[in-house]
Amino acid sequence: MLKTRVITAVVLLAVFLSALFFLPPLGWAWFVALVAAIAGWEWGGLLRLSPRGKVACGVVVFGACAAAIVLLPEAISLPSAIGGTSLKEEMERTFHGWSEAWQFGRWFYLPSAIFWCVLAPLWLWRRWKLPMGRSMMGGFFFGLILILPTWLALVQLRNLFSPSVLLATMAIVWVADTTAYFSGRAFGKRKLAPSISPGKTWAGAWGAVVGVLVYGAVIAAANGSSGLDLALTLINLICLTALSIIGDLFESLLKRQAEIKDSSAILPGHGGVLDRIDSLTSTLPVVALLLLSPFVTFPG
Repeated sequence: MLKTRVITAVVLLAVFLSALFFLPPLGWAWFVALVAAIAGWEWGGLLRLSPRGKVACGVVVFGACAAAIVLLPEAISLPSAIGGTSLKEEMERTFHGWSEAWQFGRWFYLPSAIFWCVLAPLWLWRRWKLPMGRSMMGGFFFGLILILPTWLALVQLRNLFSPSVLLATMAIVWVADTTAYFSGRAFGKRKLAPSISPGKTWAGAWGAVVGVLVYGAVIAAANGSSGLDLALTLINLICLTALSIIGDLFESLLKRQAEIKDSSAILPGHGGVLDRIDSLTSTLPVVALLLLSPFVTFPG
């Protein structure tokens, strides 16, 4: 099992990094749309749909992503027809791309931020279940709130900013997961949410916070940040770490309620796509909101 898990992890990392750094902007958007479609298919499993119903969920998600790619390329930060080589024209093109991205992205990122910052903690506290049966459309709606903003954030953070910005953002979640695992194993006694995920402890949660703060301090120092900028960055990182834990717990709750161990078996040794991006669904849209919003100055 460990060998399978390691091999899958290596292959996934190779595929992801190759796509991230070498695909053109349009290719990246389609690549992430395919990943989103698989996540949509798995969401149908959490809704306990039939095989056809699960496929329909994946098709709808992919169709929504495809519609944005084809009909609104500038809004999702794909190369636009605005050309020119002068500095003024390049600045106009950059500002236009940022403005289009925000005008479109806010309709996804704001609902996502409200869900994760307000509704998801209440959901975990009250142990609500996904709407099913006649209310199944409500359950599917929540799936769209999770998947589509994450897809858009993956596209915009990479294409509008840079692959390195997206990678550094995703690394926040990876650092949190890794430090939480080791600190939990070493010091974990008091359970964080025993009825949702018995393996998670408060020691793991605090370890994740410390690990992310160290990571953020190193990145900030490398970029020359200090004083107020550094303090604001670390506060943001604490909030993102909390959101990553909420995202992890939220999917664990849904899987427990659906009586499944993994969202699917598409990734040998790792479960499904949702198992790999659970914490990213709660963090990437919020980062995109902070970076794109004209009302927020992101330190760094």
